[in-house]
Amino acid sequence: MKKILFRKFLIDYLIFFFISLTAVSIIMWVFQSVNYLDIIIEDGRDYIVYLKYCLYALPKIVSKLIPFAAFFSLSYIIVKYENNNELIIFWNFGVNKIILINFFILIAIGLLIIQFFLTIFLVPKTQDLARTLFRNSEVSFLENFIKEKKFNDIIKDFTIHTDNKNSKSIMNNIYLKRNFNGNENFEITYAKKGEFKTVGGIQILTLYNGESISGNMKNLTNFSFSKTDIVLKDLSSDVMKVIKTQENSSKDLIICVLNLRQNNSINLLLNKKINVQNCNLQNLKDILRELYKRLIAPTYIVVLILIASLLVMKSKENIGYNKFKILIFILGFSVLVFSEISLRFINNSLEKNYYLVLFPVLLFLSIYTYIRIINKFRKF
Repeated sequence: MKKILFRKFLIDYLIFFFISLTAVSIIMWVFQSVNYLDIIIEDGRDYIVYLKYCLYALPKIVSKLIPFAAFFSLSYIIVKYENNNELIIFWNFGVNKIILINFFILIAIGLLIIQFFLTIFLVPKTQDLARTLFRNSEVSFLENFIKEKKFNDIIKDFTIHTDNKNSKSIMNNIYLKRNFNGNENFEITYAKKGEFKTVGGIQILTLYNGESISGNMKNLTNFSFSKTDIVLKDLSSDVMKVIKTQENSSKDLIICVLNLRQNNSINLLLNKKINVQNCNLQNLKDILRELYKRLIAPTYIVVLILIASLLVMKSKENIGYNKFKILIFILGFSVLVFSEISLRFINNSLEKNYYLVLFPVLLFLSIYTYIRIINKFRKF
C-alpha cells in the first residue's frame, strides 16, 4: 500500500510539474521569440534562420524555469493533499514524515540530474549552434534592415545610407560603400535613386543617375552611370566571430581554469584540446561564473524541494497554518532569487569562491537537521 501511495504522489507531482513547466516555458519562449523578430526585420535574415534560432533558445529557458517549477509544484501538491486530507492516509499507513521527505529528496535528485544534463551539455551546445547559425547565415532580405538617414553597416564590408525610403522600398539619395580583399580595395557609389529587385532568387540593387569611385589609397577610378545593377549574393552579417564563454563546452572551461590555476602558460598554449577563446586571467571571473551557473546553481533544486517539504510538518488544523505556508513560499522564493544573484559574488580567486560552492550544501544540511529535530521532539 505504501508503494501505491508513493507512486500516486509521484505521478500527481510529475504531471503538475511538467504542465506548469511547459506552460511557463512556452509563454517565456513566445515573448523571447517576439524579441528575436529583429533577426528578420532589422538584419534581413531568412525565416528558417529565425525559427531555428528560436528553437535553440528553448533549452536555456527550460533550464532557467526548472527550479521554480520544482518548488512551486511540490508546494502546490502538498497543500492540495493536506486540504483534501490525503496526507492523513500516509500517516495512517505508518509512513513517517521523515520517510516522506526523503522521498521528496529522491525526486529532487532526479530533477537535479536532468538539470545537470541541460546546463552542462545541452544549453551550451544549443547556444553554440544558435550563434554558429547566426554567424554563417546569409542576409536574405537586405532591404529590411535599411533605415532612413542612418549608416547601415550590419552587413560585412557593406555600408549603405539613404535619405528616405518609400513604401515600395524605392530609395533616394543613396550612398554605398563596399570593401574588398580585407579593406585593401573599396568602391564608393552615389546615386539619386535605387531599388531592390529579385531575379532568379538573387537580390539585385538597381541604382539610377549616379557616380562610382573605386580603387585603393594609391589609384582611383571613377565613372558616371544612368543605371547600374549591383548583384548582392553571399552577404553575411558583420557579427563578432569570437565564441562567447557561455558557448564553450563545460570540459573546455574546466581545462582552461585548471591551466590558469597552475599558471602554466606554456602548457596552455600547447594544449590543443582547449577551444576557449580569451582563456586568460582577465577573463577568469566570467569563466568561473559560467561554471558556477552550470555546476553549482542547479544544486539549489534540492534545497528548494526540501524547503517545500517543510509543509508536511504542519497540519491545516494548527493555528497559523496559513501564515506558515506564506513563510515557506517567501523562504523558497528568497533562496531562488539568491541562487540567481549569487553569480555576482564570484571573483577571480578560487579559494574565496568556496563559501558560495558550499553554501547550498550547508543550507540543505541545516534545514534537514532542523526537520529531524522538530520531527523528534515536537508534534504538529
